[in-house]
Amino acid sequence: MPADIGLTRRGMLGSTTAVMAGALLGPIADPSLASTQVLTRAAPLIHTRPQWQARPPKVEATVLDRPPDHIVVHHTASPNSTDPSLEHAFELSRAIQTFHMDTYGWDDIGQQLTISRGGHLLEGRNRALEAINAGHHVMGAHTLSHNDHTIGIENEGTYITEEPTDELWGQLVATCAWLCRTYRLDPHAAIVGHRDYNTTACPGDALYGLLPELRNQVADTLHRPRAAAASPPAEPSGLPVPRHIFDHGPAIGPRDRTR
Repeated sequence: MPADIGLTRRGMLGSTTAVMAGALLGPIADPSLASTQVLTRAAPLIHTRPQWQARPPKVEATVLDRPPDHIVVHHTASPNSTDPSLEHAFELSRAIQTFHMDTYGWDDIGQQLTISRGGHLLEGRNRALEAINAGHHVMGAHTLSHNDHTIGIENEGTYITEEPTDELWGQLVATCAWLCRTYRLDPHAAIVGHRDYNTTACPGDALYGLLPELRNQVADTLHRPRAAAASPPAEPSGLPVPRHIFDHGPAIGPRDRTR
């Protein structure tokens, strides 16, 4: 990663990302941010569960009458696909849901949102968009012991050494900005990696090392001050790579409903 990330294509994407207007709008947050350009007040284009042909959940998700306080960044630990198509993104969501429900025995797909390497944003957990648009929190199954207060974003790929695609990165910035605005969160405090809570290599050393820049680019999108000093890139965690595709590592329990 070059020292001046602002001059890279990724830096340009993050600082100028215009959030695509979609039919699903989140509530306008902190009045002090009312001057933010119109496009950043709208939700990104989100592909819903019916669009990617999600299976019905075994049990309907619980919606808590309060917002989450952290956004957890994950990687899927799956191959770094070169297929940017929407159909591939739909297939990805179906594969994750099948793995979570049939292999782990969970009630549904674990995370609230998924981003493909082509930059497509998809609804994950059932009732996720309903909850977000109401300013509430749907209980997921992505971060052991912290599912009652965190919203999870799965990013397709394995980012131990490789960095995300520009398309995925741009969508991640836009999505985090939307969530921070909707829930009135400070990106510098709210955006964390899975390993900040559990013993896991997720979201990979490379992506974890980019989190300070992610926080700053989201703050730029919201017109908030950047962090005074970004943390240095993460050293290799020394933790095992997640054992299976879509596996978050040994900290994940056998049933999501017990978390």
